[in-house]
Amino acid sequence: MGSQQSSSPSQNKPPTFDTEEHKFIFDNVHNNCVTVFSKTSCIHCTNTKKLFNEIGVPYKAIEINKMESGHKVQEVLADITKQNTVPRVFVNGECIGGASDTRALHQAGQLLRMIQKCKIK
Repeated sequence: MGSQQSSSPSQNKPPTFDTEEHKFIFDNVHNNCVTVFSKTSCIHCTNTKKLFNEIGVPYKAIEINKMESGHKVQEVLADITKQNTVPRVFVNGECIGGASDTRALHQAGQLLRMIQKCKIK
């Protein structure tokens, strides 16, 4: 996450970003309780979105293969999360991982607890 630059913690200035893709990712993960960066052709992405539908949790799906700058978004996600695969799932502004991580958190009873802590305005 070295691409986000911030001022001292005591100031309430909005962060600045190296690229539009950084800003796009930041805005989406901080303005939605659950954000799934996905590709329409990815079965693991489909299964992750299906899980959120099954448990009745609204989420923001961003289909990066349908975006003009999708490859750049995926590069920035890889830089931020240190993983180059989709889905990349964010809950409450934090990356929780991919499909298997999300399913494991759900099976352990932790996913819904994480979602309940969302502080979306």
